[in-house]
Amino acid sequence: MHPAIKSSFVSVCAAFAALLLGRLPAAAAPGSSDPVFVVVEDGGTGPHPAVATEDPSLPGITIYRPRDLAPFGAENKLPVLLWGNGACANTTQEHKNFLNEITSHGYVVLGLGLLGQIEHRDETARGPTRAGLLLEALDWILARDADAASEYAGKIDSTAVAAMGMSCGGLQAIEISGDPRIRTSVVCNSGVLPSPSSLRGMPALTKADLARFHGPVLYILGGPSDIAYGNGMDDFARVDHVPIAVANLDVGHGGTYQQPRGGAYTGVALAWLDWQLKGRDERASMFLGDESTLRIDPDWTIETKGFAAPLAASEH
Repeated sequence: MHPAIKSSFVSVCAAFAALLLGRLPAAAAPGSSDPVFVVVEDGGTGPHPAVATEDPSLPGITIYRPRDLAPFGAENKLPVLLWGNGACANTTQEHKNFLNEITSHGYVVLGLGLLGQIEHRDETARGPTRAGLLLEALDWILARDADAASEYAGKIDSTAVAAMGMSCGGLQAIEISGDPRIRTSVVCNSGVLPSPSSLRGMPALTKADLARFHGPVLYILGGPSDIAYGNGMDDFARVDHVPIAVANLDVGHGGTYQQPRGGAYTGVALAWLDWQLKGRDERASMFLGDESTLRIDPDWTIETKGFAAPLAASEH
């Protein structure tokens, strides 16, 4: 076989194999090895098919982003979600369906963890991770937004940032929530323990740290069978300086993250983010009012306090 034909044939086979594995080559930077895009659940069901990737200048962070960034710019910017994992793990593997689906609706997620652990985790994924890296990741993407040579240039909404996480990652989200750039916090299957945990990597927070919240807060818990239920509900009872909601689905501590598209948690988190970060006030109907979606759903319970009265339908 002619060398040029052989080379083309090998490239085609490699690309086909990558597709079978759910991995697509991204555009390579000059002088660097080719980065990789990992495709989760066909990119999600939103209008902007998502990929997971990484950047050598941001080690330890998995980036979920729309594959095509062309639709985003001055009139349609991407909010940023900072995510910490259960067990403070060094991988988003357990939460990839959830994060990927949200991303496909027009978000960028900066998640603690190694891209190489997203499909099959090993001892490398055990962590621990540190919450401060999420703020470093925020610095990184805001710098790329300001860099005319970056693919993210002018596409990131620096005023729309959420601190989010599950279990230990939920504590990491609380830990960074005092940063003035955080507009909202989403704490999943988590709550501040009565006394700091001795577990390796667990943020040593106390109930006084709830004062870090300075924007609306959503807790998503797994009902009474969730090991974090008591702590999360206690947080809700204590917070009275910002609007706060707590939604419960009786699925236990593991939530629904690993279900297709992230399961029932995804719709709730996405509605909150659309409301808080994209200004879509109609999405408040998921949470507020006697006829809110979660209040009339027999599978969910919802408690809220500190919010203004919900808009009437004619005002949406």
